[in-house]
Parts: sequence; structure tokens; C-alpha cells
Amino acid sequence: MRYYKKKEEIDKRRADIQPIGDSIKALMQAYRLQGKLNEVQIVESWEKIMGKPIAMKTQQLFFKDQKLFVRLTSAPLKHELNMSKSKVIELLNREVGGDAVKDVVFL
Repeated sequence: MRYYKKKEEIDKRRADIQPIGDSIKALMQAYRLQGKLNEVQIVESWEKIMGKPIAMKTQQLFFKDQKLFVRLTSAPLKHELNMSKSKVIELLNREVGGDAVKDVVFL
């Protein structure tokens, strides 16, 4: 009898088991960290997203209220990126798979 009871307890515990990825996602949502994580991911992968020539002329990247502020060293590049701002926002959001960036401001 005792063996069966332990087996039932083990089965009950297994029903509560979920993949670690799902647990981490739930934790991120509970503590509202997903947005910050997306922001950090965008800043870290800026060169991969925009390319090496743009990354070399980028001086600083920072977020405030879902706006990405990009300080550039080249005025012509700033003008060119302002003209294609919607494409830049689309590329950045595609990288993180969500709406992490609502606007981009080129400084």
C-alpha cells in the first residue's frame, strides 16, 4: 500500500511541473521585467540590426518611456535615418518580437 501512495504523490507533483522557459516568462511578466529586457536586447544588438557603418557612427543609445534615443556623430546619417524612422522601428521591434519601441529620436 505504501508504494502506491508514494507513486500517487509523485504523479501529483509531476502535474505541477512546467518547462523552465515558461516559468521564467511567467516570472518576467509578474515582475514586469520583459520590457526592460527587450530594451537591453535592442541596445546590445544595435550593430547586428542596423549594420556596422551605422553602429560606428552611433555615439549613445538609451531608452525613456518606450522611446529609443540615438545620438549620432553624422548629421547626414541622422537625416537619412529620420526619413526612414518607421522602417527602423519595425526592424527593432522584429528583433525582440514585440512592441518594445514606440518611437525613435535621433540626436
